[in-house]
Amino acid sequence: MLKQLLYQAVDWIAMVHDKIGRLNDQFEGTLSDKQMHFLVIGILGMLLIFLIHPLFRHLSKTNHVMIISWIYVFTLILVITFSIEIGQRLTGTGDMEFADIVSGIGGFICLFAVFALIRGAVIGVLRLIRRRQNSVPKP
Repeated sequence: MLKQLLYQAVDWIAMVHDKIGRLNDQFEGTLSDKQMHFLVIGILGMLLIFLIHPLFRHLSKTNHVMIISWIYVFTLILVITFSIEIGQRLTGTGDMEFADIVSGIGGFICLFAVFALIRGAVIGVLRLIRRRQNSVPKP
């Protein structure tokens, strides 16, 4: 499933890249590939800021900082796994395999799920203890 999603994302990005290039050519644009990247990635970054900043503000105000942490770390894991595979390709120190990326990301998701379950259980037990302590009449 993750592999299909990543392939679809790559296909979509390639399609958008080609469409922008054709629009530049169609309107006799003089933008180089680097200038188009500058504009497109700059605009994409700002759109993401306008979407993500309000979401993160809401999450932080509603005491969901762990979700912010997860999103940040997941993004880093994506960058790191792709960087490792690209580095292996460029240096010849290993095989660049998409399956390695999927496996690494899957490992993070699996281990985080275990962590989340344990964390949830600990928080649940602590809440039960506090509730019982607060419900016991004091002499």
